[in-house]
Amino acid sequence: MTIFELGFLDGTHLKDLLDILLVAFLFYRLYLVIRGTRATEMFVGLGILWAFSQVATSLGLLLLNKIIVSLQTVWLIAFIILFQPELRGALSYIGKTRYFRFFVKPQQPVVIDELVRAVNRLNRAGLGAILVIERSTGLKNHMDTGKVINANVSAELLETIFTPPTPLHDGAVIIHGERIRAAGCILPLSRNENLAYTLGTRHRAALGITEESDAFVIVVSEESRQISVAEEGRLKRRLSLDDLRTELSRVYGTSEDALALDDVKTSGTRPAVREE
Repeated sequence: MTIFELGFLDGTHLKDLLDILLVAFLFYRLYLVIRGTRATEMFVGLGILWAFSQVATSLGLLLLNKIIVSLQTVWLIAFIILFQPELRGALSYIGKTRYFRFFVKPQQPVVIDELVRAVNRLNRAGLGAILVIERSTGLKNHMDTGKVINANVSAELLETIFTPPTPLHDGAVIIHGERIRAAGCILPLSRNENLAYTLGTRHRAALGITEESDAFVIVVSEESRQISVAEEGRLKRRLSLDDLRTELSRVYGTSEDALALDDVKTSGTRPAVREE
């Protein structure tokens, strides 16, 4: 079926247009995956060799074209051998996208285990902490009040940050995805005048940041050694580690409830959080 004709195109068919769109989409997703990695330069090199091969073919330079094709084969094999970690990561990334999530049972991110371990270690040591998980609302203004960390989330690192007398132990840690973005951050206190007088500064700060953003906050109390979470200006207290894991699975989108709520989130309606 011909959908339109132009002077330089002899009848563009629907399947041709679909072919072009699919290839463009695949190259775009591949670029997003390898961007910032060592594989980028070699991928560009392969593209240049392919372009030279096309030029050589069009000009009838058979010997040059044969040499370039041979180099492409060697280059491709070297690409696969040298960049196995990046390729594994790319394939894993594709398998985790929402388009293919129907075929694959979602696995729990490592960050959830690290956060639960960190809270457990902090709780046992009697250390207070406030962990802010950034979601769609950016928290750069609050990150600027602390110190940039930019490290993978780990229980040991979080315990070190919140252990006195380290300079950052009094502030909040802001986490985006699986990375600690900043520590020692200052958060706004809640303006809710109906809060219980027993709530300390950390709990009020946790409520304050969730009143002006969609962040999810974990609070570990050094006095009562209770675990609390804050979301949408509401507080859940006296959580067990299993409860915390369930909440984090929802936040990171790995629980069955979270998968069912995808449509609700995209429509702008967020699920209510009970205050206990």
